[in-house]
Amino acid sequence: MTPPPPRPRLGWVLGLTSTAYFMVVLDSVVVATALPRMQRDLHAGLTSLQWTLTAYNIAFAAGIITAAALGDRFGRRRIFTAGLALFTAASAACALAPNVPELIAARTVQGLGGAIVLPLSLTILTTAFPAGRRGMIVGVYGGLAGLAVALGPIVGGAITQGIDWHWIFWINVPIGAVALPLALRLLPDSYGAPERLDLLGVTFLTGSVVAIVWALVRASQAGWTSAEIIGCLAAGVVLLVAFVAWEQRASQPMVPLRLFRSRAFAAGNAASFLMSGAIFAAGVLVTQEFQLARGYSPVAAGLRLLPFFATPMVISPVAGAVSD
Repeated sequence: MTPPPPRPRLGWVLGLTSTAYFMVVLDSVVVATALPRMQRDLHAGLTSLQWTLTAYNIAFAAGIITAAALGDRFGRRRIFTAGLALFTAASAACALAPNVPELIAARTVQGLGGAIVLPLSLTILTTAFPAGRRGMIVGVYGGLAGLAVALGPIVGGAITQGIDWHWIFWINVPIGAVALPLALRLLPDSYGAPERLDLLGVTFLTGSVVAIVWALVRASQAGWTSAEIIGCLAAGVVLLVAFVAWEQRASQPMVPLRLFRSRAFAAGNAASFLMSGAIFAAGVLVTQEFQLARGYSPVAAGLRLLPFFATPMVISPVAGAVSD
């Protein structure tokens, strides 16, 4: 008789997945308060340095759905740890980058690592906990994201002001080095439906995301009516329409469109999209306003952002517990 699989150590599952998630979210905002110092040290324009944020977010957005699909097919723990290793190595490459192009390239790889970590950390977490406790656990998990966003400007400012901006990336390396072997040993493994990867869907969706985000980021420099921006927006829309059309006819779609018939699913995704867009856009723009226009130090700017960013940290665990 085959012995039952060992029960997952729930404390370790929550700790490891949340730590990885915290790192990924922190690095999406921690650079914001370091940009003026990076501009001085790397002798680059602020427009060029903003691509250290944009490249991370484009890679993150383009890879997240594909990463979840790979985890379903090849094992969520295996793909999660591969993403964590990639994120850690890319963090070291960011810290060692001698110029802006290499820093942007390293941030792109770091974003891909983050795109792998985020969806699989949540899937591993919710699979390990019983259904009756998932709302509270996901609330705690979401609260940590709020904590990361709240602390990002302060941590980035304190490290930049007190040590050096390179350490906003170096700090990930020892955390990742410790978390990797623990994740391989202590996280439970699971699989999704054994379906083949929808490569054409991946191509359409990734191309659409990259084209649209590129247009939105470049529009202020190139002009909304320029051929580059109009062409990128048109290409993004065409690829998105092609993606939807393909998913409707694919036998094993990457994103089953029937999910959006659920009002709760559609509304939840729309709310997450709007909330994330508001939080991250405000974080970047207000940080630059505080430092470049008003002359605040990196730490002072981070502290002034704390009331705005700390709210999800307080509300998310409560909302999760109530939802249970």
